[in-house]
Amino acid sequence: MKSLMTTEQLLQGLKHYRRIARQDLLRAPETPYPDAFRTHAEARRAVYGELEVYAAQHASEDVIEYALSLYRSLPFSSGTPENEYAEIKGRENGLENFFLMVALDPRTRREARSQRPKLGALLAGAAPAQGVSSEA
Repeated sequence: MKSLMTTEQLLQGLKHYRRIARQDLLRAPETPYPDAFRTHAEARRAVYGELEVYAAQHASEDVIEYALSLYRSLPFSSGTPENEYAEIKGRENGLENFFLMVALDPRTRREARSQRPKLGALLAGAAPAQGVSSEA
């Protein structure tokens, strides 16, 4: 995976995104769903902070791989009402913003997206269904 950004550029971009998320936190009370909007902004801000910490100690290619692994672990929340699953949607949005920032190949993002778990399977319970092993 080829990265066109230096670690310093990654850190600057992530700080910029964190500032935008901070501004969104401040305007949450003005939105139709203030709690969901605030949670969404906090989740994005947390993702950017987590990536900043990782980027401070790793090469930019490693940061991209780490972000892809975070993205793969997120359950799908598409098709749910706007104000539900705000944390998941915020993390997803934050990671997708990061992928745009680093100009990640859309095919790579689609492949990672296809590996994400379904939300319904996670909500059904932590225990696997009868006859299904939790081992991969």
